[in-house]
Amino acid sequence: MNPVLLTGATGFIGQRLQKMFLAEGVPVLAVVRPASTHRDALLSGTEYLLADLSDTPLLEPAVSTADAVIYCAGSVRGRSLEEFEPANVTGIRSVVDAMNRAAPDTPLLLISSLAASRPHVSDYANSKFLGEQEVVQHARFPWTVFRPPAVYGPGDREMLPILKLARKGLVTPAGPAAQRLSLIHVDDVAAAAGAWLKSWPECVSQVYTLDDGHAGGYDWHEIAATVSGGNYRRLNIPGWLIHGMGYINLAVSRLLGYSPMLTPGKARELTQADWVCNNTALNKATGWSPQITLEKGVLDLFAEAGSPQRN
Repeated sequence: MNPVLLTGATGFIGQRLQKMFLAEGVPVLAVVRPASTHRDALLSGTEYLLADLSDTPLLEPAVSTADAVIYCAGSVRGRSLEEFEPANVTGIRSVVDAMNRAAPDTPLLLISSLAASRPHVSDYANSKFLGEQEVVQHARFPWTVFRPPAVYGPGDREMLPILKLARKGLVTPAGPAAQRLSLIHVDDVAAAAGAWLKSWPECVSQVYTLDDGHAGGYDWHEIAATVSGGNYRRLNIPGWLIHGMGYINLAVSRLLGYSPMLTPGKARELTQADWVCNNTALNKATGWSPQITLEKGVLDLFAEAGSPQRN
């Protein structure tokens, strides 16, 4: 059996993909940047290739020997579109070029984001959309795109602070009062990728959304009640404040030279009326369905993290 070539293997989703494929006996070849400081996140049994995603000639022999390629590298912090581009756009372009030349029959799964459905909202969302377009417009091989919504689970750094606060009985939504969000556990995303690998011919040239099966997403009452056990307080952050904080953080990041998470674009993402999707089409194509409810996912998350019980 040839390996699955994986980019972003040391990241949040990538680590769970490693674990799942290795547990199923599927060899994994991870593309790791030579300058990466996260090689310790590679699991025992994962082979790796030291290469920048921009190094198309070095990628060509690797993709030519892979049974499939899964691209889940990505940047979530940045001050501008240009800072998101290396991982979210140009890296994809390099992989597409390498596969066009050396692996025209090999399938690619691009793990994108639901944000790509609204490229006008932020530089991050636009970068995810542009990355998808590198595949849609230029790939001469079989491809599929996944657009997950907010992903949580072990190793997550974005949703975890929100869930920790809710666990302690406080929710601080930044969006409108009726905002609804779809969610999915990282292990369900990994399982969906595993289902795709087994049935990719049914998924060629398709873009799929996927969620945890909770129809219509969640409102903040449902999230808070599930995470806290029903005992919580809600403190809405005014929209003007979150937008103001985004502008201030952007200005400070330019002075101090760090890559910010909260920017005006991220504020617009946070204050959307909804980020809702469903997995119906993916279920029909692959037979995959999510197994982890929010209640189970949160219980497992805090048990694994050793979090103290809520008061």
